[in-house]
Amino acid sequence: MEHHVNAKRLFSHATTLKLHTGNLVNRSRLKKKCPSSPSEELQDCIQGTLSEWFTAMPSSIDSELPSVLDCSIPENTEAITPEEREELKVSVKLFLTEWDCSSIRSAVDMACLSLGVSQLDSVFIAPPPLPEGEAQTLTHLQPLWQELESLVQSQKIAAIGTSDLDKTLLEQLYNWAQIKPSSNQVNLASCCVMPPDLTAFAKEFDIQLLTHSDPKELISAAGFQEAVQGSSQELQVDDWRLEWVLRYSIIVKSRGIIKAKGYIVHAKKSNNH
Repeated sequence: MEHHVNAKRLFSHATTLKLHTGNLVNRSRLKKKCPSSPSEELQDCIQGTLSEWFTAMPSSIDSELPSVLDCSIPENTEAITPEEREELKVSVKLFLTEWDCSSIRSAVDMACLSLGVSQLDSVFIAPPPLPEGEAQTLTHLQPLWQELESLVQSQKIAAIGTSDLDKTLLEQLYNWAQIKPSSNQVNLASCCVMPPDLTAFAKEFDIQLLTHSDPKELISAAGFQEAVQGSSQELQVDDWRLEWVLRYSIIVKSRGIIKAKGYIVHAKKSNNH
């Protein structure tokens, strides 16, 4: 198959991969089997989007191989028109795999560009998983939060929220932050009932508590490499690492239905042979 050869050439030359799954709401091949978890869904999407992209590639590639692979399927991606922007709420959750603040800005810029908007309505931050036994502290969160605040100030984001903070940490962040968290996502797997101290604090300071079912690590390094490998034979994936994953939902405000949802994924090759 010709496109496998091309895929391999492109992949061995490139140093950055940007992938946008496009709207998953109306993609029929995902409906066949319901993904059992957000991780499985993401893995399916990375593999499916790459496969489709490789297949759609022209059989001969120019000698000039790009260093950035921009992998998206145009027909799966609809930009939001200015006329409908008012009716829609664009909500984003950003999963970082490393403590690099510049990822936040590039993820937000890429989401705005891909979706055709100048501002995201809300962004939740999910910091990178910490080594076993290490607890998250305010010091971990501060640089990430400052980056989010500057994006609010430049009107790239309207509201910012946190994920999985307990009452103590949420209170510390709230007291320190210039721009306060408007909401906090709580994982229902870890607690079927919202902790009363968290509920009371959130109520007092008007922070919305939302539930989610994302695992601590949305996709492991191995899971990411497996997804890429699954899209085309013979791809060398060992030196690729995931930098961040952004999941978006576009909600029709008046009806509360999801018009579109998808993932944007960013990966880098760690060392060039």
